[in-house]
Amino acid sequence: MCTRFLWSSEGEPGAGLVLVGRSMDWFEDTATVLAARPRGATRESAPGDPASFSWTSEYGSVVALMYGRIAVDGINEAGLQVSGLYLAESDYGEREAERPGLALHQAIQCLLDRFDSVAPAVAWLEESRVQIIPLEIGGKPGTGHISLADAGGDSAIVEFLEGRASIHHGPEFTVMANSPAYDEQLELLRRYTGLGGDAPLPGGTDSPDRFARAAYYSAHLPFTSSPREAVAEVFSVIRNASAPFGTVDAARPNISTTRWRVVADLTSLGYFYESTRSPNLVWVTLAELDLSPGPELVFDPSADIAIGGEVSASFVPRATESPTAG
Repeated sequence: MCTRFLWSSEGEPGAGLVLVGRSMDWFEDTATVLAARPRGATRESAPGDPASFSWTSEYGSVVALMYGRIAVDGINEAGLQVSGLYLAESDYGEREAERPGLALHQAIQCLLDRFDSVAPAVAWLEESRVQIIPLEIGGKPGTGHISLADAGGDSAIVEFLEGRASIHHGPEFTVMANSPAYDEQLELLRRYTGLGGDAPLPGGTDSPDRFARAAYYSAHLPFTSSPREAVAEVFSVIRNASAPFGTVDAARPNISTTRWRVVADLTSLGYFYESTRSPNLVWVTLAELDLSPGPELVFDPSADIAIGGEVSASFVPRATESPTAG
């Protein structure tokens, strides 16, 4: 469930335009809204936990809120992009009281609020020994891993295995999907033609298949200096790595339908969103939003399929605040 890849439009990490494409696969409609979250907001990492901590957002961001409240993807005004994807193998460990606690639903926002690039975010994850506190999402276990990318082309894949963070950090780690754990995923990748082996490129919806297609096709995208073409090229790959309606199978509980896709332009600071249940594409230009301290603003992409294009002016103050909205 879900695929992500990072691409630099002129071939070398950080060269030209730097973009991230990701899909969100889930067993039911996610009721996702987009939110513009300003600088200066104070949040708490894990209310009720004895090692909860608080911070004030240094950077404004645009995020995709699953069920209208859980940040699962986003980009901040410094060009840091963070995604949360499902990983059945995640193991956050028994709660260790001496470690700072970070609720899963706050993890993406915490990183977007506090860091301008991948390296300091990774350093904090390693040095703080922060422990993720899981929750159920839509009645399903909220077991996930995190990817980070920045405008310089740096990348990190962060898994939580046996209670500890396992981090692959470097511009070479461009692709992420779901199971198995990342080291094994990289081994599986090498079996395919064009990626180190001679097996045909797979066409299925299992995680290793989607991982392989995203890796292969993103490596073969034409170079471009056009922001418009770059976004279109990234969408073409992430659509290819999606799971169409009708793929849900009780025998494969970790395979779900793609509900939406986003492309984040980390260079031009644009955030593009498309729902698989609607024909329209909408996007936000962060420069068009007022991210100075103030109320959170939201936009519901499903409210009107007649709305398309740049929608920054359509964001409105949130009517009511969910207790876990963060």
